[in-house]
Amino acid sequence: MTKDKLRLIPAAEARRILAGAASPVGTEAVALADAAGRVLAQAVAATEDVPSFPRSLMDGFAIRAADVADARDGQARWLKVVGTVPMGSRADKAVGPGQAMSIATGGHLPEGADCVVMVEHVVTDSERGVGFSAPVDPGKNVIHIGEDIRRGNLVLSPGRRLRPADIGVLAAFGLAEIIVYRRPRVAVVSTGTELCAPTERPRPGQVRDINQHILAAQVVAAGCVATRAGIVPDEPAAIESTVRALMADHDVVVLSGGSSIGGRDFTAEVFARLGAPGILFHGIDVRPGKPTLVAQAGPCLLVGTPGVPTSSLIIFDVFIRATLWRLGGETHRSPWPVVRTARLTRAYASARGREDYLRVRLSEKDGEAWADPLPGGSAALSGVSRADGLVVVSPDVVGVAAGDPVSVCLFV
Repeated sequence: MTKDKLRLIPAAEARRILAGAASPVGTEAVALADAAGRVLAQAVAATEDVPSFPRSLMDGFAIRAADVADARDGQARWLKVVGTVPMGSRADKAVGPGQAMSIATGGHLPEGADCVVMVEHVVTDSERGVGFSAPVDPGKNVIHIGEDIRRGNLVLSPGRRLRPADIGVLAAFGLAEIIVYRRPRVAVVSTGTELCAPTERPRPGQVRDINQHILAAQVVAAGCVATRAGIVPDEPAAIESTVRALMADHDVVVLSGGSSIGGRDFTAEVFARLGAPGILFHGIDVRPGKPTLVAQAGPCLLVGTPGVPTSSLIIFDVFIRATLWRLGGETHRSPWPVVRTARLTRAYASARGREDYLRVRLSEKDGEAWADPLPGGSAALSGVSRADGLVVVSPDVVGVAAGDPVSVCLFV
């Protein structure tokens, strides 16, 4: 590869290479209280039946269905109330013929009873007891042993990012410690002598560093641990020493601003010196983000993104985020969690063979969603900030006509 020309590979090939380079980085044990949002690294099977005893689903009365089989409107069937089921324990007596027992939601169904009638569906009388004006089926308003989860059944699989409901399942089995995948550690560095920190006032010719903070925020949103590693000048020795130091305790190092083909962009030559297998690709047939660079040195993945903030942000969403998910154990997660169908408000032209990422803003008209392409090139950061998502224009087409249906990959 010469310095004046990139060897562009198709977007699909870039994804294939990244998938082959990303294996889960390891596991660790965490307390149940810290497991929410982590990626499960163990199969979880039910250690007991849930529920472990027959429970009432309603506040009402536990009875025998046969005792009210002939109940009708105007011909109530009266049963004697013989007690109340205490919460947190079982009744000290059984429900016999002609009897009922008061029970709360979640209460242990007493022996002899086979159903629960809601309190709203009965009448009470201090002398006659409780009256029923309709028959009820056996098992009504009762959840039986193992009806929710059977002992031994698989309930959670590895690779699942744990949601609040999953934490409830783990708690139901008394699991105090969970094996999860370690969060990938990602260092983000901005390269460029022209950059200064956001807190500084730029001198003539300087600009504030944006990419480091965009990328670090995207890394955190992807469930990883981000290190903001500062700004490095456009000097090969400084870039190399910084990256080597970061490789020691990070799974991924992302350099922003040194992936193009200009004379000042030394990232590719530095990456090539850091270890095998070296450069995986430099250049993807996409817009924006064509000069994206990916290398690997031992277990550490090295990424060079364009210096233009919009290009860097989109390349992360399209290629890097899914790679980080795989490193964190989510090997089968869809790259775009939320996709919405809409119609394009105006035509867009693209080149066959190139995958384009069109920033769009969504609106509703007559009950239908419309995607409006936002103006501005790759330098227009405001276009991404205002956008609701991206329309990925396939390399197999040469454009999209106004009114055509498109899939909008939503920013989340």
